[in-house]
Amino acid sequence: MPKPKVLILRTAGTNCDKETAFAFERAGGRAELVHVNEITKKRRSIHDYQILAIPGGFTYGDDIASGKILANELKFKVESDLQKFINDGKLIIGICNGFQILVKSGLLPNLSGNFQNIEATLTLNDSDKFEDRWVYLKKPESKNQKSKCVWAKGIDGLIELPVAHGEGKFIPRDENILRELKDEGLIVFEYVDVAGKRAGYPYCPNGSVENIAGICDPSGRIFGLMPHPERHISPYQHPCWTRKMKDGPGDGFYIFRNGVEFAKKNL
Repeated sequence: MPKPKVLILRTAGTNCDKETAFAFERAGGRAELVHVNEITKKRRSIHDYQILAIPGGFTYGDDIASGKILANELKFKVESDLQKFINDGKLIIGICNGFQILVKSGLLPNLSGNFQNIEATLTLNDSDKFEDRWVYLKKPESKNQKSKCVWAKGIDGLIELPVAHGEGKFIPRDENILRELKDEGLIVFEYVDVAGKRAGYPYCPNGSVENIAGICDPSGRIFGLMPHPERHISPYQHPCWTRKMKDGPGDGFYIFRNGVEFAKKNL
């Protein structure tokens, strides 16, 4: 079976592209780094790929707001291609700056089915400073809905990933958006403490509403999160690996494997 092709989208200021490509390669995908100009000028096509990944960094220096310029490029220059990519059942992941880009382009949470509508934002951390630390995450507890996110399949219990951002506070546009995110199982991960309970700073490093760390769209195929799974695909990347060594890969690896396996089976 051919390896799913992953487009790692990059531009000026992207700085986690090679790590993200490496994670997808380790998970069984075939990753290619592609500059956004190659897509907007039609020299390359996103339709040649099964997965679109927007990695972390500070695209265009985060001028105006984090991720906003690249978000506008996607929203206004490749709207029809993105819509077809989504309609074809393909996968999108945005990590850190990539999450900011997905939210500010309207691709997440996209509850209306029209990503010209902006339904949430990511803004300055409550601490008013750049947060660079490891955090605990878990899926929200819900009696009514299980997570729809294909990227998070089988990831249960507490996981640990690092964050590195200055504008990671997730805020839905209004209470109706927040309620729909919760009711439809679109909140994928929340920040928690070591006991798995919601807690304030520093466990929630940015002050996100409802401690939200990552969300998906209603299809479960578009996923964004602020923590960096590509920085924990090996247990040796954890700062306490000598005390917490466990069998298998790091916690973040399973996110990439889920995406690759879904693409193999369905695309």
